[in-house]
Amino acid sequence: MANKRQIKKAIQNACGEIASECIFAESAFGADKIEEWDSIIIDTALLQQEAVNRVSNQFGKKVKDFANRKEYNKARRAYFKQCEKELSEYFRAEVENIAKRMNELMPSKK
Repeated sequence: MANKRQIKKAIQNACGEIASECIFAESAFGADKIEEWDSIIIDTALLQQEAVNRVSNQFGKKVKDFANRKEYNKARRAYFKQCEKELSEYFRAEVENIAKRMNELMPSKK
């Protein structure tokens, strides 16, 4: 599992790439669909904000709540592994939704 800083950087880079692709596609292909492209860019920014907020979570329990340090570490690892899995599923689903919306706005080949 990567640390929180690396995960946040990866999220910011991915969302930045999506937004830059939208800006490029808007200027190249979508002069008549500016509102839709802007909506996708805003949704990408909101996705970034939500995903980064989901990374910034705490375990919420202390070592004193467990019988020993080993049980604490095991529960903590399991908690963060579950959080990472949920974040990955959420982020993947949202990015796929954004990509689908982008593809719908692209001109079709004739």
